[in-house]
Amino acid sequence: MKHVQDSTTLYNGVKMPWLGLGVFKVKDGEEVVETVKTAIQTGYRSIDTAKGYNNESGVAQGIRESGIAREDLFITTKVWNGDQGYESTLAAFEASMERLELEVLDLYLIHWPVKGKYKDTWRALEKLHQEGRIRAIGVSNFQIHHLEDLMTEAKIKPAVNQVELHPLLIQSELREYCAKHQIQIEAWSPLGQGHLVEHPLLQTIAAKYNKTAAQVILRWDLQNGIVTIPKSVTPERIRENADVYDFELTAEDIEQINSLNENKRFGSDPDNFNF
Repeated sequence: MKHVQDSTTLYNGVKMPWLGLGVFKVKDGEEVVETVKTAIQTGYRSIDTAKGYNNESGVAQGIRESGIAREDLFITTKVWNGDQGYESTLAAFEASMERLELEVLDLYLIHWPVKGKYKDTWRALEKLHQEGRIRAIGVSNFQIHHLEDLMTEAKIKPAVNQVELHPLLIQSELREYCAKHQIQIEAWSPLGQGHLVEHPLLQTIAAKYNKTAAQVILRWDLQNGIVTIPKSVTPERIRENADVYDFELTAEDIEQINSLNENKRFGSDPDNFNF
């Protein structure tokens, strides 16, 4: 990995950038428009949004104003919990596509494993994929037991599983399972919602390379084969997060970072959420 536009190849042959911009909690309107434009101008080619973020329209405007050709971008959105189910997912997809001003989506994810709903939701994603409306389909916040349950009936296996993943929650077993089944792991909240950037060990490692703790974490993701989508609305941070291709962590650095694991979540538990 030498460049912000370097990509992994999903099991179905679709290329997905290793590094993208997440826009969770980025306000619709000027904030998200400028954030998306800054990221694309910096070199990012992957933008990750969701119906639940309420900013798909602003993402579309940012993409439009960036001047970059649609085929050069990788756009992800997600079906929200209240829209899950077969027919309701098909309708939610069309509404998202209208807001995003897209004909074809690169990646559509089930946002959370809503019990009793996600298999019907998945059937809708399979239909849309088979019709050529979505290039790759996947899930978010699925644990091993959710994936195993889904795959008892799925005709197409998920290409991606986007989960909370950072040095305090390294998700070793889930990563091993997904690697075995050729499901690409993607990290949301890779910086632990900002809680990790002051961590003494990460700062010590960062000082060795004249980098920041955030850059060390993102480099750790990349060297572990994890797609990562840090969120920022600050132009300097957006650029800093992409500046992770001119150094390499040693095996010892990676081992030390792995040792920080506490199985600690800053977001919701996929087995216990109510929204």
